[in-house]
Amino acid sequence: MTQTHDGTVRPRHGATAGVPVDEPAQPDRIRRPSDAIRFAASVVGLAAVMLLVSIAQQTTHGLQTDIAEGTAHAPRLLLTLATLVSSFGVLAVPIAFAVERLFRKDGTRVAIALLAAVIAFGITVGLDDLVVRAAPGGVLDSLIWGGTETAPVHTDIAPVIAFVSAVGMAGRARWQAATWTMIGLAALTGLTASYASVAALAATYCLGRAIGHGTLYAVGTPNPRPAGRAVVASLERLGLRPKRGARLDEPSDDTEDGRRYGVVLAPGGGGYGARPPACRGVHGDWDLEVRVLDRDQQTAGLLYRIWRLLRLRGATSGRTLRSLRRSLEQESLMAYAVDAAGARTPRLAGTCEVGTEAALLAYEHVPGRRLGDVPDEEVTDELLTDIWRQFRAMQGGRLAHRRLQDGALLIGEDGLAYVTDLRAGETAAGDLALRLDLAQLLTTLALRAGPERAVRTAASVLGEEALGGAVPLLQRVALSRTTRQALRRDRELLTRIREQIVRLKPEVEAAPARLERFRPRTIVSVVALSFAAYIVIPQVTSLDVGYLAATASWHWVAAALGAAVLSYVAAAFMLMGFVPERLPLGRTVLVQVAASFVKLVAPAAVGGVAVNTRFLQRSGVRPALAVASVGASQLVGMVTHILLLVLFGFLTGSTAKATQDLAPSRTIVIAVLALGLLAGLTLTVPRVRRVVTSRLKSMFSGVVPRLVDVLQSPTKLFTGIGGTVLLTLAFVLCLDSSIRSFGGSLPWTTVVLVFLTANAVGSAAPTPGGLGAVEGALTLALTISGLSAETATSAVLLYRLFTLWLPVLPGWGAFAYLQRKEAL
Repeated sequence: MTQTHDGTVRPRHGATAGVPVDEPAQPDRIRRPSDAIRFAASVVGLAAVMLLVSIAQQTTHGLQTDIAEGTAHAPRLLLTLATLVSSFGVLAVPIAFAVERLFRKDGTRVAIALLAAVIAFGITVGLDDLVVRAAPGGVLDSLIWGGTETAPVHTDIAPVIAFVSAVGMAGRARWQAATWTMIGLAALTGLTASYASVAALAATYCLGRAIGHGTLYAVGTPNPRPAGRAVVASLERLGLRPKRGARLDEPSDDTEDGRRYGVVLAPGGGGYGARPPACRGVHGDWDLEVRVLDRDQQTAGLLYRIWRLLRLRGATSGRTLRSLRRSLEQESLMAYAVDAAGARTPRLAGTCEVGTEAALLAYEHVPGRRLGDVPDEEVTDELLTDIWRQFRAMQGGRLAHRRLQDGALLIGEDGLAYVTDLRAGETAAGDLALRLDLAQLLTTLALRAGPERAVRTAASVLGEEALGGAVPLLQRVALSRTTRQALRRDRELLTRIREQIVRLKPEVEAAPARLERFRPRTIVSVVALSFAAYIVIPQVTSLDVGYLAATASWHWVAAALGAAVLSYVAAAFMLMGFVPERLPLGRTVLVQVAASFVKLVAPAAVGGVAVNTRFLQRSGVRPALAVASVGASQLVGMVTHILLLVLFGFLTGSTAKATQDLAPSRTIVIAVLALGLLAGLTLTVPRVRRVVTSRLKSMFSGVVPRLVDVLQSPTKLFTGIGGTVLLTLAFVLCLDSSIRSFGGSLPWTTVVLVFLTANAVGSAAPTPGGLGAVEGALTLALTISGLSAETATSAVLLYRLFTLWLPVLPGWGAFAYLQRKEAL
C-alpha cells in the first residue's frame, strides 16, 4: 500500500489494483457540516461584538485608550519595524502558501479562498466607504474609535482572514503560526495608528471567518473522501484479500451513519472466502460489510447533539463530538463488548485507517433485512422474544446501545435477530442509560407489533419488575429522533405502553422522570419574563411606595389578604368534589398552598395539575383515575369560567355609565363571535386540529366516566361546583378589596369581568403564574374601566402580592413538608 500527499490510499502494483468496486461516482466537491457550524459561530460572535459595543461603549473606549497610551511608550523603532514586517508579510505569507498548494495540485481550494478574499474585500470597503458615511452613529459608529476618521472594520486583514479560513491550514502548524503572526502584527499597527479599535478588530476577525467558511460551504470544498477502490484496497492491511466490492447505501445517504460497502474475498482470503457458493443468496452474497467513517462527517448533526446535551441531563445524553480516532475506537469496543456479553451481532473482522481522512470497520456480513423492512406478518412473537433475549444479554453486560430503532435490528435469513449500529453505544453504562434503552426498544417494537405484544414478550424475558423501571422514562424527549417522528402517527402509543405495563404491575410508579434540564417552553418563558419586566418595572418605579403605604386603607388590605387565604380553601373543595375517595381537608388545603410555589417554575395550569395529580396518587387513587379526577375539575372550572365571562359581559353592558366603555353587550357579542370564527378557521388546519385534539385528549382522558361517578353523589357534586364558584368569588373579592385599599371603586360586575378576562389571558400565557400577562391585562382593563393609572397599578400590584408572591415562601415550606411526609 502507498499513500499520496492528500491521504488517499493506493494499492501497490500487483496487489489489489484490479479489484473492481461498483459505486456511483463521488462528487468533486462536498459541503461539510463543520463549515456551516463555523460560519454560524462566526456570525454569533459578530453579533456579540455588536451587542457589546452597544451596551458597553465606555468600557470598549476605555480599553482602546489604555492600549493607545501603552503603545505610546513603546520604542518607535520597534513599532516601525512591526509595521514594515506586517505590511509585507500579511500578504506574502498567504501567497506563498497558495503557491505551495498549487504545486500540490490543490488549485480548486486556492480558487475558493481567493473568492472568499474578494467577497471580504468588497464588504469591508463597502462598510468603510459607503455605510458609515451614509449613516453615521449607532452601532457602527460604536465600532469606531476617534470618530469617522477611522474604520469600523480593518480592510487590510479581513480579506486575509477570509482567505486563511477558506484555504484550510489544518495540520500545517508552521504555516498557521506564520500567517497569524502577520495578522496579529497588522492588527497591532492598526491599534497604534488609531486606524481601528479593539472592537473593530474583533468584528473584523468574526466577519472574515464568517465570509471564509460561508463561501467554502456555499461553493463546496474539494472532496477529501477516499473512493471505494481505496477503501477496499485498505483491507489488505488486515490480512484480507478482497475480490470485488460494491456500495450498499445510496450516495444521498451520506450522513453521520457513514458509507457502507459489501466485499467478496478471494478463497482463503482471511478465512471469510471459504464459504461454499450455496451459502450466498441473492441478499447475502458478501463476505464482509465495511462501514467507512469519513472525517468530514464527524460533525454531522452536531448542532442537534449540542441542543440535546444542553436540554437533557448529562446522564441521558451521549458524547456530543468525537474525533475520527475516538469514533473508531468507541465502535470497535462496543462490537467486542456486545459479542463478549453473548448478544448476537455481526463479528468485527478488523479496523484500520484509510489515509488521513477516513477509517473503516470490517464486519462479517450477515444476510438479512432490517426490522423496518420485515413484513408485519413475519414479526412473530418468537422473533420479538429473540430480540428481547439479545437485549437482556446486553443489559447483563452493562452495555447501552442508545439507538435501538428499526435500523439497529437485523433479522437474518435464519430468522434470528442481530444487534447492529453500535457507534453510539456505551460500555459500563449506568442504570438510567440502561432503562432508557429499555424504553426505546419497547417503543420501537410497539410501533411494529403493538403495545400489548411488545410488553407481553418483554415481560416473558425480562420480568415485570424490569418493565416497571421503564414507565417513568416513556417520554418523547427520551427517544431517538427517528422514533419521535414515527410517534407523530400514533400520539397515544406511549400512553398505551404504560397502561399495558401497569396492568401487569399495578403498583408501579407512573410519574415521569425528569430527564430535561429545561423545556423549550422555558426559553419562551424567559423571553416573556424579560418583556414583562420591561413593561412592569417602569410602572413600579414610578410609584411612591411610601405615600401609597401611608394613604392605603388597611382594613381593605386585610380583607384582600383574607380573600386570598380563602382561595386555597376553595381550591381544596374544588378538588375534593371530583374525587369519590375521601380526602382530608387540611392536607388538601396544604397541597393547594404548595401548588402556589410550583406556579413560579411552570405555567399556572400545568403546575396545579401536576401537583394535584401527584397528591391523589400518593393518597391511594389509581394513576388513571387521579388524572381523570383532576381533569374533571379542570373541565368544570373551564366551562364555569366561560359561562361567567359571557354572563357578566352582558350584565356589565347594562350597569353604570362609567363602565359602558369596557364591555357593552354588543361588543361582547361581536368579540365572542369573532373569537369563535377565528377558532373555527384555525381548527380547519389539519396539523393544528391534531395538536388541539391530542392535548384535549391527554388533559381530559377518562373525565366523562369520572363525572358520572361524581353525579351519583349530590354531596360531592355540590362540593366540587361550590368550590369552583367560591374560588372565583375569592379572587374577585381580593381584587375588589385591593382597588378599595387605594381609594378606588368600580361596580362589582365590572370587577368580575376584569378578573375573568385577565385570568384567561394569564392561563394562556407561557410565563410562570402568568407573570407579566396578568399584570398588563388587569392594569389595562381597570384603566379603561375608569380608574386612574396610579390607582390601577397599585391595586394590581397588591392583588398579585397576595395571590402570587406572598404565598411563595409558605408554598415552598408546604411542598417540602408534603414531600417529607411522602404526600407528594
